[in-house]
Amino acid sequence: MKINPMKLMQLRGMEDQIKNSHPKLEPFFAAASAAVDEGTVVEVKMTTSTGETLRTNIRVNANDMEMIRKLKDAVD
Repeated sequence: MKINPMKLMQLRGMEDQIKNSHPKLEPFFAAASAAVDEGTVVEVKMTTSTGETLRTNIRVNANDMEMIRKLKDAVD
């Protein structure tokens, strides 16, 4: 997965809009990032407007933890 820095900067500019539209999102990510450790299972579930459910999960490993640490450093 490649990250386009310019598109990432555009998202950064929308931060207030996202915070206002979804006020529970930031506290969730703060709590989740503080609690995650190697072996944690992260599950993502999405229900579409038509009622279709998509779900996946991962078990966090040492490489994932390194990426999480780097993401935390980049955001803080």
